[in-house]
Amino acid sequence: MKLKFLLVFLAFVILVCSGIRCYAQSYGLGFDSYEMVQDKRTGLDLSPDHTFYFGKNFELSFEVSFLASKKIYFGYIVRLIENDKQNVDLVCDNSTDKPHFKLVIGDQFSSFSFDFPNDDLYKKWNKITLKFNKEKKNILVVYGNRKFSQPYTLSDKGRFKILFGANRYKDFKSTDVPPMKIRNIVISEDDEPQFSWPLNETDGVTATEEIQKKSALASNAVWIKKLHYEWQLARTQTLRGYVRLGFDDKKGMLYIVCRDSTIIYNVGANKSVSFRHEEGTQPVYVDDQVLFDNVNHKLYHIYINEQQVSTFDLRTNSWDKNGPKPVLKTQFLHANKFYSESDSSIYLLGGYGHLKYKNNVQRYHLPSKTWCDSYFQDSAFTPRYLAALGTVKEGAYVLGGYGSVTGQQILNPRNWYDLLFFNTKTRTFTKRYELNLPKEDFVFGNSMIVSEEDNSFYTLIFPKDKFNSDLQLIKGSLTKPDFKIVGSKIPYQFTDIHSFADLFFDYASNRFVAVALNRGENDQTKVSVYSLNAPPLESVPSVVSAEAGIGTVFWLIAGLLFTGAAGYTYFRYVQKKKTASPVSADADSTNLQEITLVLPPQQVDETPMQPLHSSIFLFGNLQLFDEGGHEITKQFSPLVKELFLVILLYSIRWEGISSEKLKELLWSDKSSESARNNRSVNIAKLKGILEKMKYCQVSKETGYWKIKIDYEKIHVDYTHYLALISNKKALNKERILELANITKRGNFLSNTEYEWLDSFKSEISNEIVDSYLGFAATIKISADPEFLVQLANYVFYFDPVNEEAMIIKCKALAHLGKHSLAKATYENFAREYSRIYGEDFQMDMPEVLHS
Repeated sequence: MKLKFLLVFLAFVILVCSGIRCYAQSYGLGFDSYEMVQDKRTGLDLSPDHTFYFGKNFELSFEVSFLASKKIYFGYIVRLIENDKQNVDLVCDNSTDKPHFKLVIGDQFSSFSFDFPNDDLYKKWNKITLKFNKEKKNILVVYGNRKFSQPYTLSDKGRFKILFGANRYKDFKSTDVPPMKIRNIVISEDDEPQFSWPLNETDGVTATEEIQKKSALASNAVWIKKLHYEWQLARTQTLRGYVRLGFDDKKGMLYIVCRDSTIIYNVGANKSVSFRHEEGTQPVYVDDQVLFDNVNHKLYHIYINEQQVSTFDLRTNSWDKNGPKPVLKTQFLHANKFYSESDSSIYLLGGYGHLKYKNNVQRYHLPSKTWCDSYFQDSAFTPRYLAALGTVKEGAYVLGGYGSVTGQQILNPRNWYDLLFFNTKTRTFTKRYELNLPKEDFVFGNSMIVSEEDNSFYTLIFPKDKFNSDLQLIKGSLTKPDFKIVGSKIPYQFTDIHSFADLFFDYASNRFVAVALNRGENDQTKVSVYSLNAPPLESVPSVVSAEAGIGTVFWLIAGLLFTGAAGYTYFRYVQKKKTASPVSADADSTNLQEITLVLPPQQVDETPMQPLHSSIFLFGNLQLFDEGGHEITKQFSPLVKELFLVILLYSIRWEGISSEKLKELLWSDKSSESARNNRSVNIAKLKGILEKMKYCQVSKETGYWKIKIDYEKIHVDYTHYLALISNKKALNKERILELANITKRGNFLSNTEYEWLDSFKSEISNEIVDSYLGFAATIKISADPEFLVQLANYVFYFDPVNEEAMIIKCKALAHLGKHSLAKATYENFAREYSRIYGEDFQMDMPEVLHS
């Protein structure tokens, strides 16, 4: 009895404690949906090498949550396929106003559908259980604290495939999957759990099963735990001149203002729109700031020294006035800024310039368009820059920075770690506390995210004395002088006034957005945008440190005792019940003792793959693979990468590029001699990298710089694309599918931005859209409606508001009898059209179908 009690007690303690330790965090499997092309959508096969046999009543339970702010919520949550003949599906269909969750048996809807209350589906995990009862011949669907029953007769020897999301299984293939998250999948027989997949992985394609070690296989997996710890690079872009940032945290829109354009980047959709303006009409200077006012929904370009504010009209996508000419700079580099609703003013705090740190508090009153500049010599706000600022209703918190008591850079500069509060009503600072001095000094990103509900804040820190540095997210308290490190590190090159880091929070998708700017060679700024799901997880070193010492000893002893006790109990159990029959079985066996565990393959993809050896991919992200299949893209520096691309594209299209044209594009700000030296150095670097490719080298035999490629030895997707669209009259279905196979990687050089590249991108996008639509015009709706739907989706990938594609898709879906999908397509198009153009789409649904 003592041994059994010890066993039960230790099991209880260990399971409870390990549950707190491992599962109190965010985890699960995320499903890429309609924002990805079909073969990149997520699926989960619970039995990749077998099927399930259930001899008794069984149930499948799991927890589900939906990703917010997506366009389409339609598709299969889970499919249970009995004997490869009968499907039982739980689907989501938001194309109607009726409840969206539906049970499907074969090709018939259940008479009952359901929804979760309020925003529960997006803000919390929701448990769903499907209970299959042989005697009652029904399926009981339990959701939350409600349930309904559906008649269903189980076969005596039914074997089941269980598939979540997209799948490629036999005649039940589907790519329709809603943007969802799944976790804690459990299969039970007679209320006894037989299989359990927590889905708490961080990488790979295998999902561990904890009871019988039956691993599941995920395709295109998006592991939630990883997204809460590891920052994801969402976008990189290189722009001319200085760049400044504003952020609409309600809609998740990042505004990037540069010399000749204003770019609006939708973080959640990972799409951007660029609005060009004449160079010089909205210049960006070294100490400018850009601020988005979330109260009045306006974007401001703040010229601090010139004391001017330009406003961006979100309806016309233009600025209300030209930027000023620069005046003699007093400079307020890395100043902090915020908008105060209480007095309709923009405040600018601190900064650095001309070897001096500033403690100016500048105020621009928007209604009267007047400036006021104050100094706080006796204030708690000592001269500083590289501080973090976060706003609340009554004012703003300011954290740390770097400066000196006098403001003179020569007189004992130091790091500040004080938390101050600036009250906009009294216009005074009060000191809340000072952080303990860290082992290694650090400064802060420009903003911090403040939550008064739990008196906490998040901000970025980094050392200012290193060039190759890292940004690190921290979570701190507004009331206590402590903080903890959360999330992984972000690579960051810090060159003082030529670098800038900022942190935002996207409430639309519930994630942090970090942006790093680095102005490098040739007056170009690299913009890197990263995202991290909230809440962020603590870094591994913090967890190990917190659990060291006595806790480690406890777990070691408890583990040894538990293992010994379990082994003894199991030995006694085997002696007494040698002939016991296990429940649940594999398709290949009904006895668990005879099961041989077969590990699933690492990849499941029936789509023909492009060669990954001796290849150059320009669609999607730039990628180069050498003869051995090793990717060498990362060996390019930003300048060598641009040099490679400009020579390659000019070689393919115009047989090369002259030295004069290279200087104009890459070294226009340098003298002829300096440009020649730069070209020689970087050409040498480029040759060294391309030597690893073989059959690909830089040449100047004709007097023009050219990249010579043996296309029989090296695959270049761009040349394949040109061959396909060279004769549009020869396009057929096979060639269109070849074209789609190229473009499914993404837009042409999608994450690469150069001014000279814009014409290539525009021309290629237009050619692709014209090719798809031109071929669609040759097909009658009744002849091949499925393929026309596919063609329209190809067009939307390049032009989400293409009216002609929308009409084709709606007509084809209506012809197929999928009227709810046709309606959803029209409504999604109309919403996107209104968002981009700021006006309603004029045609209604009947006009579309009869046009």
